[in-house]
Amino acid sequence: MKTLKVLLLLFGIILLLAVTAGTYVKIALPDVGDAPLLTIKSTPESIENGKYLANHVAVCMDCHSSRDWSRFAGPMKADGMGGGGEVFNKEMGFPGEYYAANLTPFALKTWTDGELFRAITSGVNKDGKALFPIMAAHRFGKMDKKDIYDIISYIRTLKPVENIVPPSKSDFPVNFIINTMPQKADFQSKPLVSNTVEYGAYLVNAAGCVDCHSKNEKGRVVSGTEFGGGMEFGLPGGKVTSSNITFDLNTGIGRWSKGTFLARFKIFADTAYAAPIVAKGDINTPMPWNMYAGMRPADLEAIYEYLRSLKPINNKVEKYQLVRP
Repeated sequence: MKTLKVLLLLFGIILLLAVTAGTYVKIALPDVGDAPLLTIKSTPESIENGKYLANHVAVCMDCHSSRDWSRFAGPMKADGMGGGGEVFNKEMGFPGEYYAANLTPFALKTWTDGELFRAITSGVNKDGKALFPIMAAHRFGKMDKKDIYDIISYIRTLKPVENIVPPSKSDFPVNFIINTMPQKADFQSKPLVSNTVEYGAYLVNAAGCVDCHSKNEKGRVVSGTEFGGGMEFGLPGGKVTSSNITFDLNTGIGRWSKGTFLARFKIFADTAYAAPIVAKGDINTPMPWNMYAGMRPADLEAIYEYLRSLKPINNKVEKYQLVRP
């Protein structure tokens, strides 16, 4: 009986600690501080830079617009620009259902610049609630503040889209873990373009290459797999796995010249090739080729040089796994 009482006592203590920890995570977190008092002064130059970043580097508009998945790489539809609503769910490998927010003035008219800035760079919404890190605040919080200001300046110019987006939901235990994910920003100065590798690293962070081109568990990159490919996306027709973009000679892009690398992106800027219709039963790709195709050649070259500076990873990826009826 004495042993049983001890076991019950231990169980009670463990249960109490678990409940206390869960309550703390659910109520006290995230803790990234208040939104800053911020009024961003826009100029034509800042809006143009924000447009370039949002459409071709950080590709905010990739997730926050309606996309035509009947065509290769899901190009943005002409209407609904920034209106949100794209879903990232369990079928795609995510631990819940996450809907891209409406970024147009229809949804953000009551948001201050400071609230937008905090959401983009620290990963919490207007009310301080955690955003799942497919909204990559962990990356944007490492950018130069000026670039974030410019993105916000551009977002403010979008045409209002009347689209009410459903709330996102996380499965257990991610509905608890999600509160530990937002972090205070750690801003970096934008390197000089002439410092090619460091500038390339800055662009790669902004573009989020590592988030998809690595193995991923519950919204986090698996340490040691960075850029080696392996993230799986469930799509109609089968499954697509992200490519190894390290310079491993046998399983990565180690045999690619700089010209080959640029051409791989720029071919999608050709309207004759950019978005062919995906045949029924074939697999599409979540890679927003049409958006990255608009990146400046010098920026793509810098990304190439940065990737070439990384340690190669030997990881052979089976890119497409078809499911035939």
